[in-house]
Amino acid sequence: MSRMALSTTPPPACLRLLSANIQAGASTQGYAHYLTRSLHQLLPVPGKRSNLDALAETVREFDLVGLQESDPGSLRSGFLNQTHYLAEAAGFPFWSHQPNRRVGKLATSANAMLSRIEPDEVRDYPLPGRIGGRGVLWARFGWDEAALIVMVAHLSLGAKSRLAQIAFIAELVQDAPNTVLMGDFNCEPGTSEMQTLFRRCDICPPDEYLPTFPSWSPRRAIDHILTSRRVRVERRWALPSQASDHLATAAEIILPA
Repeated sequence: MSRMALSTTPPPACLRLLSANIQAGASTQGYAHYLTRSLHQLLPVPGKRSNLDALAETVREFDLVGLQESDPGSLRSGFLNQTHYLAEAAGFPFWSHQPNRRVGKLATSANAMLSRIEPDEVRDYPLPGRIGGRGVLWARFGWDEAALIVMVAHLSLGAKSRLAQIAFIAELVQDAPNTVLMGDFNCEPGTSEMQTLFRRCDICPPDEYLPTFPSWSPRRAIDHILTSRRVRVERRWALPSQASDHLATAAEIILPA
């Protein structure tokens, strides 16, 4: 995790947010590619750098960006820290990452955050689950009740593990009135585990479902930007994907005065 100095500057009232599972820069444009391009998940194939450059052009329009499956420097990325690369290419002065799953030196995945605002605190939490390697990256902007808590998470494929992970996240935000939770949840808002999240804390269900998966024919709304009740969402939308098998999701939010 990158180190950031403390700041006393509160976040601006209006923020543009983006969340994206970037699949370590790999391109997937159909189900057949999971087989025919399976080595792309382990090798630094041509095209990943240009995919990252295209992504940088997209994210430079936002204030806070949450990334999932960003490679922090293994064989498949050519030992490139993709979070750092995107932060520099898109002009973000602050970035953090949370390495989670490792496959030796071949592949590593991380949650990551890019920010134009200096966070006052950043934390790294591993999430429970039957198989390890999932986590939530937590950041605080500001102080006291006015603080904004932003979390980036990538939840498990299994519903039982997701339920345990969502219960953990609900505990993290129990006393945080201004919260943003974004990431790849691997489930839609209507599932029992997501309903558990909405019951146990102040995070609200989205007012509309945005299909984000698979990117070439989106049918499932599994990538989310969610907020607590005091944070007003002006709009949500999905963005075309330069790579990955997910669309990115975006939101404009208004913080309470």
